[in-house]
Amino acid sequence: MSSSDPSELESERESTSAAGLPQVRIRPRKEGTFLAGHPWVLARSIGKINGAPKPGDEVEVCRHDGRFIAYGIFNPLSRIRVRLYSRDTEQPLDETFWKGSIQRAISLREQLGLLEPHGACRLIFSEADGLSGLIVDRYAKHLVIQLTSLAWYLRRESLLQVLEKLLQPESVRILCDPSIQRVEGIVDFEEELYGEEASGPLFIEEHGIQYGIDLQQGQKTGFYLDQRDNRREAAAFTEGKEVLDICCYSGGFSLCAAKLGGAASVLGVDTSQRAVDMARANAELNELRQVQFEAGDAFKTLDNLQKQGRTFDVVMLDPPKFAGSHHQVPSALRAYHRLNRLGVSLLKPEGILITSSCSGHVTAEDFQEMLAGVSQKSRREIQVLQQKGAAPDHPVLLGCPETAYLKCFFCRAW
Repeated sequence: MSSSDPSELESERESTSAAGLPQVRIRPRKEGTFLAGHPWVLARSIGKINGAPKPGDEVEVCRHDGRFIAYGIFNPLSRIRVRLYSRDTEQPLDETFWKGSIQRAISLREQLGLLEPHGACRLIFSEADGLSGLIVDRYAKHLVIQLTSLAWYLRRESLLQVLEKLLQPESVRILCDPSIQRVEGIVDFEEELYGEEASGPLFIEEHGIQYGIDLQQGQKTGFYLDQRDNRREAAAFTEGKEVLDICCYSGGFSLCAAKLGGAASVLGVDTSQRAVDMARANAELNELRQVQFEAGDAFKTLDNLQKQGRTFDVVMLDPPKFAGSHHQVPSALRAYHRLNRLGVSLLKPEGILITSSCSGHVTAEDFQEMLAGVSQKSRREIQVLQQKGAAPDHPVLLGCPETAYLKCFFCRAW
């Protein structure tokens, strides 16, 4: 029996740490990951538990010989047994620590100039801001919180108090995906709303373009904030061009191509009719007549356009996550290959392909190798002009490579 088995760990529980906290000791060969700064302690990394921590309790995580690594929050119901937060022996996880960590995250967005009254940004990006299991997005005077851990589910009232004091939002909506609830052991949570939301769409401005945001039924928390800078960058390639935007959602890339880039025409496609309706409304709001949107499956639409003999100067592909785990990476890469090969088949000679992956388990190297396969199979030479990640309000924590999830490749094919 493995010593990470809960029944054996139970028998090994002895005493608490000198700080009065239950102590989680890491297996000798697993310590390096956490010493390097990774915030997730998986069950297989634990050698011994001293004390009897309950779900949501603070624990002290140590090396196998008892030397301190960090303070964290324990959850025996999750694959991530402990989420690490403070690596300072003198700073336990008290109110002062949480408030300071939240203030530090908000301060970065202020330095980035992302707190304009009608703007939108990610205020807290989970592990990347040292607050594992918590995402907070700001849309003008409204906040949307995504809980991805039991730790923050149990602390959401304290979180609300801090955010209300620092930001005075008009409303706060708290979400927790059912799949997260299952794996984190969260029971009977339903979406919570504090304050008053605007009736109908909430309007924000990005790069001088106005967007209507659906906080009640939109994807993610309402808008794809991580692609903010890539939308503007993509517009530089669209002047006078015919543009195809696949998986366009509410029109972010499409509207930038038209308004900032001066595209001659833009066709945006998304599987969601609700998203298409919002994209059309956003185009009308910005008086962009050269943009059209239609609902359709990405693969079927590309197939049909190919059969019709349609070609475009610029093709943009921004599909949803294809790989939710390491086991799904091979099938995800096959899907990316098919999608990008179809996209390349619609490109005019010397056309521009702007293609993204938000699957964190698919590395940039995986994605580039997939594109090399597309080049070979399509018999088109493909140049990578630049590779981008997420906007800076989605920073990358060097000790947690999973935070570098977004890949956006700007390519040219002839």
